[in-house]
Amino acid sequence: MILVADVECLIYGAQSLKQKRSVLKSIITKIQNDYNIAISEMDYQDLWQRTKLSLVTISCNKVQSERVVNQALSLIDSYPEIERTTTKYEWL
Repeated sequence: MILVADVECLIYGAQSLKQKRSVLKSIITKIQNDYNIAISEMDYQDLWQRTKLSLVTISCNKVQSERVVNQALSLIDSYPEIERTTTKYEWL
C-alpha cells in the first residue's frame, strides 16, 4: 500500500527564505532519519511563511502505512515554529 499525505503548513516566525529553509531542513532530516518516509517540499518555495510538504510511504498493509505517516505528522506538530493547517491523504 502506498500512502501520500500532502501537508500545508505555516511558519510564523520566518522572516526570510533562509529561516524557512532552516526549519524545514530540520523537520525533513528528522523524518527521513526516523521513519520509512520520503518527504519533500512541493509548493510555495518562494514564500517565507508557507509551505506544502508531501510525505510518501510504502508498506505491505494499510494500518502500518497510516501509523508511520501519523507518527511523522505528530513530529511536525511537535515543532513550535510550524503549524499544520491542512492534510490530505491519498492511497495509490
